[in-house]
Amino acid sequence: MSMYPENMFFTSESVTEGHPDKFCDQMSDCVLDECLRVDPLSRVACECYVTMGMLNVGGEITTKALFDVAKVVRDLGNEIGYSAPEYGFDVNTAAIVRTIHAQSPDISQGVTREGGQIGAGDQGLMFGYACNQTEELMPLPITLAHKLAMKLTEVRKQKVLPYLGPDGKSQVTVEYRDGKPARVDYVVIAASHTDEVVTADGRYTTEEARQEIITEVVEPVVGHLLDEQSTVAVNGTGKFLVSGPQGDTGVTGRKIIVDTYGGWAMHGGGAFSGKDPTKVDRSAGYMARYIAKNIVAAELADECLVQLAYCIGLVEPVSVLVNTYGSGQLSDEALSKLVRRVFPLTPHGIIDHLNLREPVYRKTAAYGHFGRSEFAWERVDATDELLAGARKA
Repeated sequence: MSMYPENMFFTSESVTEGHPDKFCDQMSDCVLDECLRVDPLSRVACECYVTMGMLNVGGEITTKALFDVAKVVRDLGNEIGYSAPEYGFDVNTAAIVRTIHAQSPDISQGVTREGGQIGAGDQGLMFGYACNQTEELMPLPITLAHKLAMKLTEVRKQKVLPYLGPDGKSQVTVEYRDGKPARVDYVVIAASHTDEVVTADGRYTTEEARQEIITEVVEPVVGHLLDEQSTVAVNGTGKFLVSGPQGDTGVTGRKIIVDTYGGWAMHGGGAFSGKDPTKVDRSAGYMARYIAKNIVAAELADECLVQLAYCIGLVEPVSVLVNTYGSGQLSDEALSKLVRRVFPLTPHGIIDHLNLREPVYRKTAAYGHFGRSEFAWERVDATDELLAGARKA
């Protein structure tokens, strides 16, 4: 029994790397990566804010690393494409304000433990999820939404559609029949652009440009799931000329549903970007996905939700929950006990098992943290141990 009706429409969205909130997520994770590159034991909680003509990079950072924060931010902005006023922001002329101070010693004394152990950097609850809807073991709507957002960026950077700007959004509505994804009912694309594809009256994106976006972005990704009843909307307000930080202030951590499961699964509320792995919002969120994915990959369930919860300063989780919505080969209680035996669930154990001291975080900060094979938490290397444990249960 799934958590949802067998017949329904479900919608998820994604955003491009040039969306102002995602720009901020990437800035925060670029700062984290630079700290970890020099000092793997860095304590980082970096928050960024961007608006017209100005960036603020702030937070609590304790590290041995020394680097030019402004250069890191400007390099990122140029790579994304925010290098000219017509895209709503020029990172080369924007003011950059640094408001960084050291981590609170009250937090540090709880995290730093004797014998190499690490206490949780905060209290909180984290969810991980997997299902067999896609080869990535992710829900289909968010998988398609990410692929559309990535395609928008690809055709922009490869100059296939050179009038596109860095800012963009995607949204996909999937129809489910008998519990299975059957077709795509609605696609929404918001694609920022220059004035060269604005109609003579200044009110709309030209029909030619809209059709090019459908041909080059939408059809390659979801064309096989579209039918005569499907709707594709491009720039629903008419045009998307004022874009980026010029039109939308960005803040780190405002796209937590885009970052995870597109609303399909529960979320504990904590953002990922800018946080070093002692922050269990991030590390335990990754471990919960790793656990859920391995359970589904081992065919012990068709779908699986895992919740972990922690108390600041303590080593072991205060609770572990597995919910397979009736699809499990074992009871959820038995799977919860199996998870405690098979997986390292202390912050130190999670960090070591998933190699979370490596500077890999900027890559996570756009197009989703899950369903991407380049990340250690997407491995399915625990299936044999799970199956062996299940046989003994």
